[in-house]
Amino acid sequence: MHKNKLRLKVSLNLFLICFFSIISPLKAAAPPSSYLPVVPKEDFQTTMQHMKANKPIVMQRQNSLLNERYDLSNRPAKDAAMSGGKPIQEGIRVKLPPGVTWEMLSTLSPEEIKKRNLFPKGFLPLPHPNQQEGGMVFPKFVINELFKQEHRDLTRFDLDFDIPDYFLPEYPPPIYLTTRTDLGDVSKGRVITINNYYDTFNGILNPKQLEGLRLLLTPFSQQQFNQTEDRRSEFPSRGVACFDCHVNGHTDGATHLVGDIRPQAFRHRIDTPSLRGVNIQRLFGSQRALKTVEDFTEFEQRAAYFDGDPVIATKKGVNILERGSQVHDMAEFQEILDFPPAPKLAVDGKLDPTKATPEELRGQAIFFGKGQCSSCHTPPYYTDNTMHNLKSERFFNPQMINGLEAVGDGPIKTFPLRGIKDSPPYFHDGRLLTLDDTVEYFNLVLQLKLNEQEKKDLVAFMKTL
Repeated sequence: MHKNKLRLKVSLNLFLICFFSIISPLKAAAPPSSYLPVVPKEDFQTTMQHMKANKPIVMQRQNSLLNERYDLSNRPAKDAAMSGGKPIQEGIRVKLPPGVTWEMLSTLSPEEIKKRNLFPKGFLPLPHPNQQEGGMVFPKFVINELFKQEHRDLTRFDLDFDIPDYFLPEYPPPIYLTTRTDLGDVSKGRVITINNYYDTFNGILNPKQLEGLRLLLTPFSQQQFNQTEDRRSEFPSRGVACFDCHVNGHTDGATHLVGDIRPQAFRHRIDTPSLRGVNIQRLFGSQRALKTVEDFTEFEQRAAYFDGDPVIATKKGVNILERGSQVHDMAEFQEILDFPPAPKLAVDGKLDPTKATPEELRGQAIFFGKGQCSSCHTPPYYTDNTMHNLKSERFFNPQMINGLEAVGDGPIKTFPLRGIKDSPPYFHDGRLLTLDDTVEYFNLVLQLKLNEQEKKDLVAFMKTL
């Protein structure tokens, strides 16, 4: 009996030693780190295999979220199109909680909305298609065109882009230059790439601008697209170019996560902003407040391309741009990208009364009056070049949404509204699909109490900008 007890005690001790030897590393790995793992824990084929197998689950989860939040039907406007001709989507797409109306919400205080959990889900921060993984994700039409022109594949084996194409900017978008307004769209309806930029712009740009454009179109290694075993493309990749996201100096709606927040669950989704009009902007990045387009260009390649981790960037092949020539040349081209024509606006950025409709003029009056829009979006370019915190967390409790910790947005840059109809979806993370959604969001968050006609008039005015 004594020997049996002794054997049992020894066996139990051995079990505990083995158990804690296994569990201790797991516990040690639990605290979040500011750094990405440099050495993968499994080989590339194993990673790709299980991520491919998990992809349908990841996309179904995200698609379910989008359908829960929004009316995703294709309803193009009959009276408004982007500058290249693609119709914009119209109507409010954010879904309300059952039994709730927009009028009812506007009568409630932020505290009441928060207590009763009535804040529309479409107004909450929008997670990345796979928040836990993150990284650059491109719409399918972008992937197809770049593969056709350059035989460079930006397909990810682990996930796809999530928002339907008809809610995204037109592709390809026109290119307007501040230096040659007489030419109109200099892209001639094409996606400008490393293969066709020279024939298109030689004789239009000066040598520095032409070299800057070449660099903006040159692919460089990036976190998900590179030659290492922890990439997210099936085959080794040359990388991505600046104009893969900012196509033709505008935007194609590609998404990513900001590089300046940790841990991963708190990182905000990015809706690629347009580069049109960077010459009049004084802040760059939705929250980073970089002071020049040169700062932004350099930061993107050194850090943002690699999820803000310079340690992993060295492994994957970071491209260090030379500030005095390369960065400066890239900035020279970006700074001549113009806003699209707005034929109804006078030289002060406001409507010409002889060209505007009564609805548009009423909308302008609301914009500069009851709507309070001009307190941040001042003409002629409709930005005050600073940042504002709307404190949307007044309306909802912190919550986990598909891996995203939604706790509020913080201060966000005031983006220009000139040419706004060309840049859906809206807000820094693309959570608002239409201009109508945007008006409803600000009407609620700023407690403006606009009526239905005032909202429609305001949307009509923004379409003219």
